[in-house]
Amino acid sequence: MAENRTELIRERLQQLNPQTLIIEDQSHLHAGHAANREGASHFKVCIASTQFKGLNKIAQQRLVYATVADLMPYPIHALVLETQVPQD
Repeated sequence: MAENRTELIRERLQQLNPQTLIIEDQSHLHAGHAANREGASHFKVCIASTQFKGLNKIAQQRLVYATVADLMPYPIHALVLETQVPQD
């Protein structure tokens, strides 16, 4: 199930043409959490995209959240983001 959710996130984030994209399922760190018991997952995403150029961190993260908005709050309950502009 987590693999499917990872692929859903990966598919959505392709819109941002990432040069780097690492998706880590961290649901095991939230065992017992209400949303986790109901089947929602927690992920960490590290993404580098030229589309972040000129955007501050908050704007970068808002852009990422907008691309996965249809997956939240279910099946994705929480998303930790590390965004960056790739080095030339």
